Amino acid sequence: MEFKAVTNKAQKLAIDEAIRTSRFVRNKVLRYWMDNKGVGKKELYRYNTDLRAEFKFVEDLNSHACQASVENVERAIHSFSDNCKKKIPGKKGYPRFKKSSRSVEYKTSGWKLCPDKKSVNFTDKKGIGKLKLKGTWDLWRFDVKLIKRVRIVSRADGYYVQFCVKVDNSETVETTGKIIGLDVGLKDFYTDSNGYREPSPRFYRKGEKRLKFYQRRVSRKKKGSANRKKAINRLGRTHLKVSRQRLEHAKRLGTKLP
Repeated sequence: MEFKAVTNKAQKLAIDEAIRTSRFVRNKVLRYWMDNKGVGKKELYRYNTDLRAEFKFVEDLNSHACQASVENVERAIHSFSDNCKKKIPGKKGYPRFKKSSRSVEYKTSGWKLCPDKKSVNFTDKKGIGKLKLKGTWDLWRFDVKLIKRVRIVSRADGYYVQFCVKVDNSETVETTGKIIGLDVGLKDFYTDSNGYREPSPRFYRKGEKRLKFYQRRVSRKKKGSANRKKAINRLGRTHLKVSRQRLEHAKRLGTKLP
């Protein structure tokens, strides 16, 4: 579940600092793995502990959030190893450093959901504090103990808080007994076996003119200036709108299919 967070200027800076710290831990652990051939899972987590002792800004981030960054590296290494063992053709997905990231993930500590479940308080030393959440109606249905992870995500239009909830998603759906075939195309979004053609919405093509306009505004601004940052943000919001239009369109069609 995802909810938009209401933040002030100080909280925005604190969230950005937490995201940078999470990326720093990930890149340092990855470098340690590259420089020390054959190190295992225990050594990676032990090195994470050493980083917390060496750098004050890493210690300020919740320990479970640092562990989540190590888990990110571990998954990348495991995926690379599997691809090598399976001898898949082409690139094997060697783990790379992250130049930029947009999220920081907390596990079962470092945060506390308020009793009204309309806000969440982050308790580590980064100073994020209490974030008010918009549209928390669905959160009332779940016990706090079922929330296994909390992630703060930065997007062009603000910050969002995601909750990973352990629930049983098994649903019994009655079959209609009908069979339908779909052919996805370029001119039409899809054509089914009954002859129906779903027209392509062409969200990107419709918004391409505005995207080019904002892209030109970015290229004309001086690098590092405040106006360039504003132009980049406006361009990102336009891309985000197109992405959301595509996603909602796919969801709507998915529920409409017989």
